[in-house]
Amino acid sequence: MSAERTGPRLPRARGALSDGVIGHLCGDGPLPDPGDALTADPYGDDLQLALYVCYEMHYRGFAGVPAELEWDPPLLARRAVFEQRFLDALRRDAPVGARLDDIVGALLTEPVRGEGVSWFLQERGELRHLRAYARQRSLYHLKEADPHAWVLPRLSGRAKAGMAAVEYDEFGAGRAERVHARLFAALMSDLGLDTAYGRYLDEGHAPMLALVNLMSLSGLHRRLRGVLVGHFAAVEITSSPASRRLAHAMGRVGAGPAAEFFYTEHVEADAVHEQVVRRDVIGGLLEDEPGLEGDVAFGITATSFLEDRLGERLLSDWRGWDDTATRRS
Repeated sequence: MSAERTGPRLPRARGALSDGVIGHLCGDGPLPDPGDALTADPYGDDLQLALYVCYEMHYRGFAGVPAELEWDPPLLARRAVFEQRFLDALRRDAPVGARLDDIVGALLTEPVRGEGVSWFLQERGELRHLRAYARQRSLYHLKEADPHAWVLPRLSGRAKAGMAAVEYDEFGAGRAERVHARLFAALMSDLGLDTAYGRYLDEGHAPMLALVNLMSLSGLHRRLRGVLVGHFAAVEITSSPASRRLAHAMGRVGAGPAAEFFYTEHVEADAVHEQVVRRDVIGGLLEDEPGLEGDVAFGITATSFLEDRLGERLLSDWRGWDDTATRRS
C-alpha cells in the first residue's frame, strides 16, 4: 500500500480508543479492544476522536496513511462498535417527545435574547472569542456540505431535487470562489488563522467532534437517511438568524470583509434553504417514506442536543477566561 502524501497530519491521541485507531493507521500496534468502547464516555474526547479519525478516511484521509485503509475491514468493525455506543447514547439523551411538526415549529422560534453562543458573540464577543469559535467550527466548515452529499443517492423525487438544489448553493452554484468551504477559509484568513484543512483538529472539543460525527454517521449509513435529513433541517432552519448575529459580531470587532461576508451570505441563502428543506426535502421524503418521520425528528433532537453541549462548553471556556483575567488584575 502506498501512503498518501497530502491531507492533514494525524492528531494526537486522547485515550486508548483513539490511540489504537491512530496506531493502526500508522501501521504501529493493534486496534483497541472493542470492550473498551462499551464502557467509554459516548461523548468524551477519546471515543469522539476515534470516530472522527475513522470517518476522516472517507473525506481527505491523512498524510502518510495508505488510502486503502479507508475500507479496512478490522477498522470498519471497530468503527461500528464506536458508532453504536454513540448512537445508543443519543437515542437515550435526545429522545423524540413530540410530533415532527411541533419539533420543526420549535426550531422556527427564536431563543430568549442573550442566550446561546451567537447572542454572546453579537453582544459581547471580542476578537479572541471569534477566533476560538472559528477554530472549532473549522472542523465542519472547511468541508461544509460534504457529509450531506452522501444522502443524495438515498433519496428520490422531490426530496432528492430539493436536497440537490441546496447542496448546489453550498458548493458555490458552479463558481469555485463561492464554495462555502472556501468562503470559510477566507473568514479564517481575516481572523489571522491557519486555513489548512484539519489544522485545528487537535484543538477540537469533544462536542464539536460529536456534531461532525453525527453528520458522517448518518450520511454514511443508508438506514439513517432520515436522521441526516433531520440534522440538515435543524441546521438550515436555525442558520439564518444565528448568521445575522454572527455577521454583526464580525462587523462590530472589525474582523474583516471576508469574515463578515461568510455570515451575511448565509443569512440570505439559508432563509431560502429553510423553505426548500421543509417543503421539499422533508415533505418529499415523508411523502415517499412516511415511516421515516421518527428518524427525521430524531435527527433534529440529536442535533439540538449536541449543539447545546457545544454551546455550554464554549461559554464555560469563555467565562473561565474572564475569571482568570479578574484574578490576575
